[in-house]
Amino acid sequence: MFRQIFFPVTRPVIGVVHLPPLLGYPEFTSMEATLALALKDLHSLQRGGVDGVIVENEYDHPHQFTVGPEIVASFTWVMYKVMEQARVPVGLEVLLNDWQASLAIAKACGAAFVRLDFFVDRVRVKDRVIEPDPAEIIAYRRQLKAEHVAVLADIQVKYSELLEEKSLATSARQAVAGGAEAIIVTGRATGDMPALTDLQEVREAVVDFPVLVGSGTTPANVTELFQYADGTIIGTALKSGSEPDDRVVEDKVRQLMRTVRAIRS
Repeated sequence: MFRQIFFPVTRPVIGVVHLPPLLGYPEFTSMEATLALALKDLHSLQRGGVDGVIVENEYDHPHQFTVGPEIVASFTWVMYKVMEQARVPVGLEVLLNDWQASLAIAKACGAAFVRLDFFVDRVRVKDRVIEPDPAEIIAYRRQLKAEHVAVLADIQVKYSELLEEKSLATSARQAVAGGAEAIIVTGRATGDMPALTDLQEVREAVVDFPVLVGSGTTPANVTELFQYADGTIIGTALKSGSEPDDRVVEDKVRQLMRTVRAIRS
């Protein structure tokens, strides 16, 4: 399914649209202002040449494990408007761990994929234990008749503590068996690239299954990352900064895509 989304592009680059704080957070301003910033990033990413876009409520701090109706409502409205102007496949992630909201919004808006930070790994994050059940997630997707929505699943994701001893290779094979359409490998924090040995381990474990880099990609390291990865999701490195009002810089997107196009050729 993942390859069909981006076909015939090899090594797709998925740019991130970080939404400002949504409805219910003290820093929320207005739906119109939120949409304007989202569309500004969308257009910068598309003009820069990315192959896909993912929308995330990154600045809803603190992140909620399961979000309330105000987040679902405001995210859905913005997502629908983004989809109207998108020329590339668009996905989303409702942070921190609301896979039901992610899948429901994707189905309602016609999104192509969701990213799920937690799919097969038992972890501790922010003093809470998360024990995801991939069978439950895939069953919910089936219930929504959203089988066309691809699940891009992180394994042993950044900012989490694994609660069971297992290798990245084991997590990767479990994600494949659990029904994911792609695996995402991150470094330990935002902006940290995965170790090449980690990417190699995952690549050898799943052979030709799609593997994405989920953090730390830059024009300087994308060539070496693509030795083992099939694509990348890139957010902060394409922005003017890390604050909610800092947005995607089109020239940074173009620089990255020039390097990626050279790799493809």
